[in-house]
Amino acid sequence: MNIISDDRLSALSNGEIARYSRHLLLPQIGIEGQERIRAAKVLIVGTGGLGAPLALYLAAAGVGTLGIVDFDVVEESNLQRQIIHSTRDIDRPKVASAQDRIRALNPDVNVVTHNTRLTSENALGIIEDYDIVADGTDNYQTRYLVNDACVLLGKPNVYGSVFQFEGQASVFHAKEGPCYRCLYPSPPPPGLVPSCSEGGVLGVLPGIVGTIQANETIKLIVGGGNNLIGRLLLFDAWELRFRELKLDKDPGCPICGREPSIRELIDYEQFCGLKPDHEEEPVDIIEAKELKSRLDAGDKIQIIDIREPHEQAIAPFPGAKYIPLGQMARRVNEFDENVDSVFLCKIGQRSVFAIRALQEAGYKGRLLNLKDGVGAWARDVDGSMPHY
Repeated sequence: MNIISDDRLSALSNGEIARYSRHLLLPQIGIEGQERIRAAKVLIVGTGGLGAPLALYLAAAGVGTLGIVDFDVVEESNLQRQIIHSTRDIDRPKVASAQDRIRALNPDVNVVTHNTRLTSENALGIIEDYDIVADGTDNYQTRYLVNDACVLLGKPNVYGSVFQFEGQASVFHAKEGPCYRCLYPSPPPPGLVPSCSEGGVLGVLPGIVGTIQANETIKLIVGGGNNLIGRLLLFDAWELRFRELKLDKDPGCPICGREPSIRELIDYEQFCGLKPDHEEEPVDIIEAKELKSRLDAGDKIQIIDIREPHEQAIAPFPGAKYIPLGQMARRVNEFDENVDSVFLCKIGQRSVFAIRALQEAGYKGRLLNLKDGVGAWARDVDGSMPHY
């Protein structure tokens, strides 16, 4: 597989030979391989935990053009693992911070920033200019979007994902093997799999998986080695174990199978269940300042904390009763229907599921969701509460 055509290659300068000499000494790369690396155009989707090591190592390797797509800004909690950013970058756009760090590491790399959310409207136009896409995203709708765009454009998709202590990596390339939909035909139900912001992630894990993605990208560029097409690499950082699963192309895959039904990009939020097909009854909310005012006025309120015990230890909520989400329906008798109940979690998402569970169990009392969770309480009411 030759992703970089020979007509794009040109001789290395003496400065480049000095910089990349350790690559040139490897017969598997050599002069021609480094020329291919310099000619390559790689798009990194996301400059977070996975995108950070991806960008740094591909820049250090001399990839000629690095595109970076991200619409987010640097937050303090990012710095535990997103090593391309620094403390002084807090509140800056991630693409600007990443661009500065890449240029400081290797000024010869052409950095193209896309300070935008990747969507069905812009994905094909952005991705078509690159040879390889490295997916460092953290949500299912963007993973399916990246996969489908790569299949439609014939581009390889270097995939990675992380959660808590576990990581995955593969290369999806429909021309040569399976795509992401062959492995995961449909996403999990919304809320079933917590994000890293709710479930946590070991800081070094994205570094390990991201460098594996960088390794696979370089191998695709130079055209050597045994790549991860048709293989899913699983890594458990806590037990320090690698496993590998064989992946087969699904002949019935809706986008890369024998009779594809997907011929253009779709609405991925709807596909991932983030836009319900039917109108659900809205959940009533209460803002942190309003809750504080009612408590100060002496209103009798049941405050229910559904967070995990280790989360409560980080930032205890005064006066709250702890009921795990999984026990909500069977403990309905512990609630007083004559008293308003306020549910809280870290960011106000899991608590919605607790309210739904009580509603489905037939509870008739008033149920309120603390908007933005304990994060809002720490931000707007109690500055002494840790923000995690």
